[in-house]
Amino acid sequence: MYNIVLFGPPGAGKGTQSEKLIAKYGFTHISTGDLFRKHLKEETPLGKLAQSYMDKGELVPDSVVISMVKEKLQSLENSKGCIFDGFPRTVPQAKALDALMEERKTPISVMIALEVPEDELRKRLLERGKTSGRTDDQDLEKINNRIRVYQEETKPVADYYHQQGKFVSIYGVGLIDDIFEKICEAIEKKK
Repeated sequence: MYNIVLFGPPGAGKGTQSEKLIAKYGFTHISTGDLFRKHLKEETPLGKLAQSYMDKGELVPDSVVISMVKEKLQSLENSKGCIFDGFPRTVPQAKALDALMEERKTPISVMIALEVPEDELRKRLLERGKTSGRTDDQDLEKINNRIRVYQEETKPVADYYHQQGKFVSIYGVGLIDDIFEKICEAIEKKK
């Protein structure tokens, strides 16, 4: 299995690039946002708890996120690999993910970080908010809080993977296909 952490701030293009990676490589997409929405739709206790944090633009506590990811990993069979999108968001989550993957004997292969300037992120999120129905993409104050939380709490995860020699930075502005090509090159180099 080949496992990727697709990393970057809200609006960096992780979801768009994940779709292309799934189509090309057949990876399983594990998005904490999708897991939260699934748990919310099914009205699970984990989903309700996660939503209370998301509504404020805050990170969901590690224990909740890790429980959701572990449950998803246990449901996988015959996967060619996983794309972790939106997870891990903290160094403790990264350590917990490494432990989960070690149990499965399939470590994280590479972290690909999409780097996008903050002004571009705001523009993308506000535009997405017009069609997504996501309230956190329609409120500039919430967007700014999400970017701030990313800078303060999430960005240190990149250092964690950098120390392991698994970190690759890709400029996430430009044509979607050009960015995708750079991601594929990074994957092929790490295989």
